[in-house]
Amino acid sequence: MAKGKKATEIVEEIVQPVCDRMGLILWDVRFEKEGPDWFLRVFIDKDNEGVYIEECENLSREVDPLIDEADPISQNYYFEVSSAGLGRKLTKPLHFEKKAGQEVCARLIRAIDGQKEIRGILKGYDDGVVSIEKEDGSLRQINFKDTSYIKLCDDENLF
Repeated sequence: MAKGKKATEIVEEIVQPVCDRMGLILWDVRFEKEGPDWFLRVFIDKDNEGVYIEECENLSREVDPLIDEADPISQNYYFEVSSAGLGRKLTKPLHFEKKAGQEVCARLIRAIDGQKEIRGILKGYDDGVVSIEKEDGSLRQINFKDTSYIKLCDDENLF
């Protein structure tokens, strides 16, 4: 593993050019423990349309040998490629840029004006400050570091 780089950063560097060539957006890379097992997960998206299983399979087949060759993770793990999905968390500036104009929910670490949750339309992100237009038309700006998470609200009215 390259000195000073996390395994997920190395995997991002490997996967990003392949995603670019395939017309996909590299949404996130996570290395997570579930029970006794570790999972290397690559999440992808596309502008204005969903991701198909074939795209996940194609990306997986192409990058799996590249990741194996780089060998950024010394332990055993399962490798998965999937859509970023509905209700996804926004964690990077790119996420806020791509999802501006969509409804989001921000869960705050500490209540502000008696509220621990702010819902509305994502208006922007600038240097760690997220702007959300609430239902009453007011604009609320919150520091990303003051949130537990900010996620899309695109999965709430499915059923």
